[in-house]
Amino acid sequence: MKPGGTLFLRRSEVAPLLDFDVYVRRVEDAFRAHAQGRSLAPGLLHIDARGGEFHIKAGGLCDGQPRFGLKINGGFFENRVKFGIPNIQGVILLSDATNGYPLCVMDSIEVTVQRTGAATAVAARYLARPDSSVCVICGLGNQGRIQLKAIARTLSIRKVYAWSPFPGEPEVFARRVAAEMSVPVEPAGNLADVASRADVIVTCTPSRKAFLMAETVRPGTFIAAVGADSPDKQELEPTLVGSSKVVGDLVDQIVRVGETHHAIEAGLLSREDIYGEIGEIVAGHKPGRTSTEEIIVYDSTGTALQDIAAASAVYDAACLAGVGTMIDLAA
Repeated sequence: MKPGGTLFLRRSEVAPLLDFDVYVRRVEDAFRAHAQGRSLAPGLLHIDARGGEFHIKAGGLCDGQPRFGLKINGGFFENRVKFGIPNIQGVILLSDATNGYPLCVMDSIEVTVQRTGAATAVAARYLARPDSSVCVICGLGNQGRIQLKAIARTLSIRKVYAWSPFPGEPEVFARRVAAEMSVPVEPAGNLADVASRADVIVTCTPSRKAFLMAETVRPGTFIAAVGADSPDKQELEPTLVGSSKVVGDLVDQIVRVGETHHAIEAGLLSREDIYGEIGEIVAGHKPGRTSTEEIIVYDSTGTALQDIAAASAVYDAACLAGVGTMIDLAA
């Protein structure tokens, strides 16, 4: 039977379709499927452009209704100032992996934000100390808010410190989040001071220079390194990565674009030193945290597997709700 057409979804249509907990379940399932060999090999391409960059991620999941996904995101970090448009924009193409038919084209930003937070929630469940209660969020944009939501839903967080390299942002973030969450959020001026008290640290900035240093992180800390999703981005001192237990979303990616690749370039870590992928832990192939004293870095570069799992759930929900615009591209 010929498919009915390709569904087009705007961000405003994507946003209300799924609860965050659905993203968490789908992302966890995708990590497990990959570790168990039930995925199409994911690929990553990074292209520099004048004033910005493009990330192209592709791959597929084979369970149930096999689907392939391709995401293209453009990151141009002067857009808001120069043109009044988002700094990051993009689309996801979701296709039937049995015949190649394009099922859906959707705005990528809502999916990217939600699935990135969901990946941190999954990693924290397996890698953070269960008694973790103090969290530091570094980077206070949309991703900072979803990362805090992810951590607070996963762990019994009683105190949050908000830090940003941009003056004034911590105060604005603290006021905004206070209206959304029951956890007290305190602006932090000195990162070293609050990092030394943290059980969990999340870094989600576009920084190109390390700001989280090894000497400020205490034993037992879980670090979700989210911001370094291209080769020139960096948030963690290589010494910190080299001296920690490193778990990646995909090893093939973190040695190319993540915090791990900076530690490898500095000669402080080799590919063989990487503990493994989060999917191996989710699938039970390897244990997660094995000591209350170990510092664990989750190198989160973002994968097509996460995008496909989330986009597939969005597409199914949209079809059920009758949301979006259907177009026959072959007409």
